[in-house]
Amino acid sequence: MSTPEGGPGPRRAAVLGSPIAHSLSPVLHRAAYADLGLDGWRYDRFEVDEAALPDFVAGLDPAEWAGLSLTMPLKRAILPLLDEITPTAASVEAVNTVVFTADGRRLGDNTDIPGMVAALRERGVTAVPSAAVLGAGATASSAVAALAQICEGEVTAYVRGAARAAEMRQWGERLGVTVRTADWADAAKALDEPLVVNTTPAGAADHLADAVPDQPGALFDVLYDPWPTALAAAWSARSGAVVGGLDLLVHQAVLQVEQHTGRAPAPLAAMRAAGEAALAAH
Repeated sequence: MSTPEGGPGPRRAAVLGSPIAHSLSPVLHRAAYADLGLDGWRYDRFEVDEAALPDFVAGLDPAEWAGLSLTMPLKRAILPLLDEITPTAASVEAVNTVVFTADGRRLGDNTDIPGMVAALRERGVTAVPSAAVLGAGATASSAVAALAQICEGEVTAYVRGAARAAEMRQWGERLGVTVRTADWADAAKALDEPLVVNTTPAGAADHLADAVPDQPGALFDVLYDPWPTALAAAWSARSGAVVGGLDLLVHQAVLQVEQHTGRAPAPLAAMRAAGEAALAAH
């Protein structure tokens, strides 16, 4: 994906979403700018919903703005406003990264998927024979896309309702992954898989903590606040490998910084330290 083509002076970026007050993205990106010596660069956050998004984006000057980060509910709402999206973003119909070029073009990418793969790789998870996904929705579809790169066999998605089950099977077909669906009531069975990806909201999987096996595989819990979750804490207590939401947030933000600034590699360690400090203070 192209990098910004604006002038050499300081530029701006921001994260958009609703709600947005909780976002750690400003902490991570500002830490990267400081480490890279990008004096004068700004990274902010703006409360923007789907209805307000078109006017907000239309009002941005590409000579001033390097790009945007997008969180819910805007990852799909942004699609009609872009000139081009990467194959990665197209594969899940979701964009979390926008880069502005000097000629005003808007380029969309999805760094969640490679961010998931990188976060797992950092914890030594590079290939698994099978996996389970807890939950459905946009994050679950990104998880299936990431698993397409590391899972050699079947993925079982534990969901509530026939409609979500059908949606997850469709994502599997689209992404080239064999996705079997099972009822959420049987989610404890997922914990025997070599890799479990929990994409559910805070508290939804807490009841599974008592069902963690004595020798668990790897857990990727996409939450970062509160942390650790009950499931992650039980998993760690049994010496299982745990990848957390902050790991994902940092790895996807590293890729965003590189695209927005054209500077690589972005400082992973400095960004993680800033995120950990912010969570500890919170």
